[in-house]
Amino acid sequence: MKLTNFDNRLVSLDFFRGFVMFLLIAEFSNLFQVLMDSGNDYFTAFVDFFFHHAKWEGLHFWDLIQPFFMFIVGVSIPLSYANRKKRGDTELEIRIHAFRRAFLLLLFGWFYYCIGPEKIVFEFRNVLAQLSFTYLISFLLLKRSITFQITAGFICILISDLLYRFFPMVGFDQAFVAGENFGAWFNIFISGFENAGHWAAFNAVPTTAHTLWGVVAGKWLMDKTNQLEKLKRLLIVASLALFLGYVTTFFTPVIKRISTASFVLLSSGWTFLALAFFYWLIDIKIILKKTLIFRVVGMNPIFIYLFASLGGGDLFLKIIRPFSNSLIKSFSPWLADFISGIVVLFGLWYICYWLYKKQIFIKI
Repeated sequence: MKLTNFDNRLVSLDFFRGFVMFLLIAEFSNLFQVLMDSGNDYFTAFVDFFFHHAKWEGLHFWDLIQPFFMFIVGVSIPLSYANRKKRGDTELEIRIHAFRRAFLLLLFGWFYYCIGPEKIVFEFRNVLAQLSFTYLISFLLLKRSITFQITAGFICILISDLLYRFFPMVGFDQAFVAGENFGAWFNIFISGFENAGHWAAFNAVPTTAHTLWGVVAGKWLMDKTNQLEKLKRLLIVASLALFLGYVTTFFTPVIKRISTASFVLLSSGWTFLALAFFYWLIDIKIILKKTLIFRVVGMNPIFIYLFASLGGGDLFLKIIRPFSNSLIKSFSPWLADFISGIVVLFGLWYICYWLYKKQIFIKI
C-alpha cells in the first residue's frame, strides 16, 4: 500500500500515547507507592495489580505499559513516513533520520544506567534501549507486506522461545526459572552481571513483535476503508492474539521480565484492543472530546520520561515536602505524602503543557 497520502491526524493515537506517558510520569511522582501504603489490604492489592509489575509469573496491568508504548511507536512509523514524504524528504533523508533516531534511543537507554552508579555500565534493558532495536527493525521492514510483517513478528517470538527452551549452557538451561535461563546468561554476557529484577536485555527480540504489529495497525488506519472496517480489523486481531496467548499459557508461563511467547501474544492482544477502544471512542464516536490533558504529555514523550525518571520527580518532591509536612503531616502523614505526589504529578504535567503552549517539541 502507498504510504504517502495520509492527511487526517489520529487524535486517538495522540491520546493513547499521552495516556501511557501520563501513567509513567505518575510513577515518578511517588504517588503509586503512597497509594500502596493506604493501610487497606483490598485497596493495596488493587494498586499493586494496576501499578506494579508481576513479581515473576502472571500479568498485571502495569506489565502492559511498555508493550503499549512500543506498539504506539510502531503505529506512528508509517504515519511519520507519509508525512515526511509529503513535505518532500528523500528516501535517503528518511533513512538517515531513522538510523540516527535508533542510535540516540540506544545511547539514552545505555546512559540511563550509568547515572546511578556513576560509572560506565553496559545495561540495555530499559524501554529506550529496547525500542532502539524494535524501532529500527520495524522501520527497515516498513515497505514489506502486512503478511510479511505479521510473520516476522511471530518469528521474533519463536527465536526467543527456542533459545530459552533449548539453551544448552549448564546453570542457564531452566527456561522459565528466574536467574537460570538464557535471558540471565545473555545479561551476564553483555553486562557482566544479572540484574536483581531478572529483566532480560534480550527482550528486545521478542518484543519487536509489538512494534512490528504496531506498523501493521498504522497501515490499516491509513488506508481508504471506512472507519468501522478499520475498527473491525483491530478487534479481530485483538481477539486472535488474546486467544493464541491464552492457549499458549498451557505450555508457556506468562512472564514479562523475559517476554515469554504467551506474554507477547497476550500483551499484543490487549494493546490492539486498547487502540480499538480509543479509536472508537475518540475518532469514530467522538464521545471523548477533551483529550488535551493527556495529549500534551505525549507530545514530548522522550523528554518528560528522562526528566521525570532521572531526578525531576525527586526534585519536585524535595521542593514540595517541606510545605506538605509542615501543614498536613502532623494530623495525617499519609495525606501529606498523597498531596505531595499529586502536586508533583501536576508539576510534571504542567511542564508538558507549557512546552505545548510554546510549541516546543523535543524530538530525536
